[in-house]
Amino acid sequence: MTRGRGYALLAAVIATIAALSAALYVGVAADDGTTHRAGPPGSPHPHNSAAPASTGNWVGTWATAPAGAEPGTEATGLAGRSVRNVVHTTVGGTSARITLSNLYGRTPLTITHASLALAADEGSAAALPGTMRRLTFAGSPRVVIPAGGQVTSDAAPLAVPYDADVLVTTYSPTPSGPVTYHPHARQTSYLADGDRTEDVAPTAYTEPTPYWRYLTALDVLSHEADGTVVVLGDSITDGITSTMDADRRWTDVLAARLRAARGAGRDVPHYGVVNEGISGNRVLTGGRGSPADNPSALSRFSRDVLGRTGVRAVVVVLGVNDILRHPGVADPDRILDGLRTLTGQAHARGLKVVGATVMPFGGHRGYTDAREAVRQEINAEIRAGRVFDAVVDFDKALRDPYDPSRLRSDYDCGDHLHPSDEGYARMGEVFDLDDLKGAAPAAL
Repeated sequence: MTRGRGYALLAAVIATIAALSAALYVGVAADDGTTHRAGPPGSPHPHNSAAPASTGNWVGTWATAPAGAEPGTEATGLAGRSVRNVVHTTVGGTSARITLSNLYGRTPLTITHASLALAADEGSAAALPGTMRRLTFAGSPRVVIPAGGQVTSDAAPLAVPYDADVLVTTYSPTPSGPVTYHPHARQTSYLADGDRTEDVAPTAYTEPTPYWRYLTALDVLSHEADGTVVVLGDSITDGITSTMDADRRWTDVLAARLRAARGAGRDVPHYGVVNEGISGNRVLTGGRGSPADNPSALSRFSRDVLGRTGVRAVVVVLGVNDILRHPGVADPDRILDGLRTLTGQAHARGLKVVGATVMPFGGHRGYTDAREAVRQEINAEIRAGRVFDAVVDFDKALRDPYDPSRLRSDYDCGDHLHPSDEGYARMGEVFDLDDLKGAAPAAL
């Protein structure tokens, strides 16, 4: 997929843009996603935002799910190091804010310096000159995030374009214990020794990393987007086998199609697309620990879906790991009940749910005829309209027509479970954009 940037032109445009006002949105939240204001009612706005925003919508342009505690960080965390996360936008805006998570920390995480900038080029830790912004939290550059908590920054005035890489950098001087991270980013980020938070040059960022750390959301104040579609899934949505640093997850294709359709005058929603996939994720069961590594979809739905900014629609692509990772033969009724519970929680918030059929895994080491029967039973219920409001039939789109229990060979990455880049593109292409219209029905 072509990734248009126009960074040189953007730098000139930014110099002429006046900072737009943004409403204060800052707080520390518990694991359930509930956010509380950091200051008392009527407290003054921080110095980098003005009250209140006059136009535009706060929407999610990027997000990820906290997936676990990073191994090897139990004692000191990343004390004394700068973490430069690189993330990719799905809609543009005139101001931006971030959310940081300490979900898996056992002690408070102290951030003394954080920044936001546009990347100067693909695959680089260099910032585009003129775009570096220092971030604040209730007006202060320093914030302490309790163990298990999260915090959202003040709004920073910055023209953030669609289809751009953004650098979000944090620095913590003190040991914090386990680092909350997302291990399968499919995007190279960077680490540097010392506080290099506002470095424009990439020189100090000598350590590339495939992880996202602490950062779980980037929101923008947008004049073009109506809201956010949140995609809840497992490794297939996480894009675990897609090409590194190329933005070829199926959700990237969906975001590009939404924008192109709007540009062509089609009556489809203009949503930011945020990817809440976690590799290995299941509907019913989480991993070990408290909070659990790789939390189940049921346990994380409130935070990772309902807690996202401007959410208007939900897409659910789950079920295969409940089948494959069950020690015996999984109960299709329990999996279906779990999926229906997710739909019910979304409906309680007025959100429409599009659900996907479970894709083939014939030839995978976990395949058995009994598990294939479970998959077929689940898919039959989904296609019958008894689980979700609308259906995207990824099974039909990617299966081998001569052996429907398997992925088509050109859509198979080679492990007979995950798609190739071509398979991910096919998923994004068959999604009916009209299915994102509207709200939840009165009754399923």
